Amino acid sequence: MASLQVQGDESVLLLISHSNMKSFAPEVRFSLQMTVEAVKEKLWKKCGTSVDSMCLELYDHSGTKISTLSDNMRPFGFYSPEDGHRLHIIDLDPSSVTSGGWLDDTSQVEKFTISEEAFDKLDGTYRKYKEKFAHQNHTNQVSKMSENYMEDLCTNIKIGDRCQVEPGEKRGVIKFVGQAEALGRGFWVGVQYDEPLGKHDGMLVTTQSGTRLMMKKYKQGPSATCSSQKSHEIFQHLLTATV
Repeated sequence: MASLQVQGDESVLLLISHSNMKSFAPEVRFSLQMTVEAVKEKLWKKCGTSVDSMCLELYDHSGTKISTLSDNMRPFGFYSPEDGHRLHIIDLDPSSVTSGGWLDDTSQVEKFTISEEAFDKLDGTYRKYKEKFAHQNHTNQVSKMSENYMEDLCTNIKIGDRCQVEPGEKRGVIKFVGQAEALGRGFWVGVQYDEPLGKHDGMLVTTQSGTRLMMKKYKQGPSATCSSQKSHEIFQHLLTATV
């Protein structure tokens, strides 16, 4: 039984160079059956030099010029290109998009700049998305937390008890235990560290405007041994005097 064999389209892989772009050096595969004009159209899409302004020169592996592809209607295979040969593009248009060297040197391109104030006023930016997402995430976490969150773990904690806060093994005195509407749902623990590590002293005060952190200057207390449980066992909902 006879079989039909279809000969494949022969092609070559060539290195491309350009007269106006020193960093432009892709490898491109071409069919030998393509016309020179079709080769130019393929290169135009890659480099920007128009077909009418493009002159092509073929070089062998040693860098010796083989020929100038002057006839647009001839098949590319007529010029006997081989894998690894170089096809050099000469842009004859002095006002070409490739002229001036700015495609090679981006420092010559005028950059768009915007101030931080103007950027903050823009909508639809990634910065606005992050701010919105962070707010929504915080709101969702708070809404899922019950009013009595951590109450059972705070039952045996008393003001004046000493504790150790992890990580860091920071020791201090408990100054507040209970609910604080200004801080969020659940039960909170305020700690005054023995060492000068915080802005506040862990206490809460009530004013006409509501409950807030007492922001008076921290005073370092005496060193003592820890008499209560480790904080990782009980202080999961912890308000600490952090810097």
